Amino acid sequence: MLPSSLAQDSPQDFVNAHNAARALVGVGQVKWDERIARFARQYANQRKHNCKLVHSGGPYGENLAWSSYNLSGIAAVWMWVTERQYYNPRTNTCAAGKVCGHYTQVVWRKSVRIGCAKVKCTNNRGTFITCNYDPPGNVRGQRPF
Repeated sequence: MLPSSLAQDSPQDFVNAHNAARALVGVGQVKWDERIARFARQYANQRKHNCKLVHSGGPYGENLAWSSYNLSGIAAVWMWVTERQYYNPRTNTCAAGKVCGHYTQVVWRKSVRIGCAKVKCTNNRGTFITCNYDPPGNVRGQRPF
């Protein structure tokens, strides 16, 4: 049994949450990649002092999440997936004034390797989570699935 602080934050938990969302649209599974996870851990550790949602600018696709409480990795993935309601696959666009790029990255067919990390923000300011994707998704002019 995992300690409660690690429950729902293991590599397999992140992979399973992504693959459940991907299965809903008939997209193949992602696999955990330790090289990408190392990148995610390094970046999460850089962000833990202020936990601002600032993208790394790295070579991977990237989803970020922050919460004032102890957000689990699974909850972060499903938070991104809730953007599905704003994505129109017919037009390959988000609803006006809405964000759906986190969702499309989760289900991006060509993104097949992931690595994620979670850190506790300093001074009890919440939780920061990053997931990185290879190859990156959200390529202009392409569809996620």
